[in-house]
Amino acid sequence: MSGKPLQGKIAVVAGATRGAGRGIACMLGEAGATVYCTGRSVRGALASGSARPETIEQTAEMVTTYGGMGIAARVDHSDVHQVQALFARVQREQGRLDILVNDVWGGDELTEWGAPFWELDLDKGFTMFRRAVDTHIITARYGAPLLVAQGGGLIVEITDGDAPRYRGNFFYDLVKSTVIRMAFAMSEELRTHGVAAVAVTPGFLRSEAMLDLFGVTEANWQAGAQKDPHFIASETPYFVGRAVAALAADPNVMRKSGGVYSSWGLSDEYGFVDIDGRQPHWGRYFARHVEGFPTY
Repeated sequence: MSGKPLQGKIAVVAGATRGAGRGIACMLGEAGATVYCTGRSVRGALASGSARPETIEQTAEMVTTYGGMGIAARVDHSDVHQVQALFARVQREQGRLDILVNDVWGGDELTEWGAPFWELDLDKGFTMFRRAVDTHIITARYGAPLLVAQGGGLIVEITDGDAPRYRGNFFYDLVKSTVIRMAFAMSEELRTHGVAAVAVTPGFLRSEAMLDLFGVTEANWQAGAQKDPHFIASETPYFVGRAVAALAADPNVMRKSGGVYSSWGLSDEYGFVDIDGRQPHWGRYFARHVEGFPTY
């Protein structure tokens, strides 16, 4: 991406503390945007139950370092009043909103991998919905009016996977499929207002948590393939960040409204690379090495 195509644009990245949300916020900043980085973990007061050290202030500082303007905003997106206050602040301080990214998750510790649905803990499953679906609905509900008022903009729902294959856990699959459907449903109602809504998936995400899990750093991440050979096809959170930035800078993004897109597919289309210079393609890798189907 050349220049700063998002200079003067205002973005909210909900769930920007770490992982894909942080990568997206930073790359919107790289493209010149002012980015409100929201989450619950702030310096001196991490989110309840979180063992991770990342904070929204760190993300906001990184956005600024990459060339944008990062603004930290502590928000619990399950709290309607806090979400309303967030967008009232954006309207008051900026007078507009151009990009809204829904990346609130919080379901890692709730996903019971390997158990059939009839053995799952229902409280954990429904909590996952409250954290990763209800929050997206609330955020879109109060962010969309700012986009509609100016007659344009983009809403991005971050999901996992761009195909209808099963994701390995009943509730996880329903949550990730639901946000894809949310993008489609919102697109139908936003189309006449010139606002696009899409879903975007990263590939095998080399997040802070995954690096820790594999006992590696970004400097020696390839060593993680000794634990899981598929890790060699992973991507940094900045790759999906550049995917979202490319969509936001596309003057014809309305043509994509309602669809679900992948970081690797958008890389093929828009020509961006990961921050380390690679151009990972999880879709092609998955087809060859996971599903076992040749691709050409």
